[in-house]
Amino acid sequence: MTEFTQSFPLQRSTLLPTCLVVLACFCFGTIPFFARSLSDAGMAPYAVAFYRYGLSAIILLPILLRLPAAQLKTVLWGLLSGVSVGLGWVGFVSALKTVPVTTVGVLYMTYPVFTILIGWLWFRDKTSRRGICGALMVIMAALLASSPAAVEPRHLPAMLISLTAPISFGLGINILIHKLTPIKALARVASFSVGASLGLLPLLLLSAPGTVLPQQPGDWWLIAGLALGTALLPQWIYSVFAPEIGAARSAVAGSVELPTMFLVGWFLLGENIGIAQWLACLLVTLAILLTPARATRNLSTTLVIPPKQQ
Repeated sequence: MTEFTQSFPLQRSTLLPTCLVVLACFCFGTIPFFARSLSDAGMAPYAVAFYRYGLSAIILLPILLRLPAAQLKTVLWGLLSGVSVGLGWVGFVSALKTVPVTTVGVLYMTYPVFTILIGWLWFRDKTSRRGICGALMVIMAALLASSPAAVEPRHLPAMLISLTAPISFGLGINILIHKLTPIKALARVASFSVGASLGLLPLLLLSAPGTVLPQQPGDWWLIAGLALGTALLPQWIYSVFAPEIGAARSAVAGSVELPTMFLVGWFLLGENIGIAQWLACLLVTLAILLTPARATRNLSTTLVIPPKQQ
């Protein structure tokens, strides 16, 4: 894994790819708007999670079906990571129903801490001083964003549940790094998306139709925005252009995600953002820029960085 290195001036050949990667990360940051809107419309959190990953799973499934049988074991690891992240994302969506987007967003971005911890406990990974420093900055940010001065005590249970998302992302990133390198980038995304959808499908089948199906015509537009605008299209853009600019510059691009979440909460959802939340946002952004590229983004983008970039 390469360390974050000094960025050189953009050449004309890398300017467009860099802008497109930034755009993809901006799209990832708009997730809370679609998730909150669908939850407010009465849709169950696991249904929201399923609609985000389901379209990608359907479109990318043929890639998995064309893989040789020798790679089946690797694909199973990818499916496992998808099941983990899909179920973990339910906690993220559930928290968004009651907890401010700024708080949930900062807690969501603690996944580098869990990535380092799981890598050390399970895979005996060693982390750099810069990685440890970044993890400590993220922890400080989480404490700031979830302090009694920033949130109401009644939100604490939902905040704890939301940690299932960064924990599962940390597990998924470790599976990616240690188990999924034998298959190509889009095959990794395919195995992850299919796994997430399969893990959530039983919950949908056991639920009342009114909690998992759109009830208003406008809900279909929200589902389309969630599936296309926060998953399939930005994942495809990232998978194509992130390798052209490298992991370090992709890390810089990924730092726009949390500020985007803050702006979504502020402008679109009408939330008040205090000094503590902005300080937390700044700490997380700095941590992303300073830590190794392995823990620069969530699984949906980390999956598409080729092994040689890591």
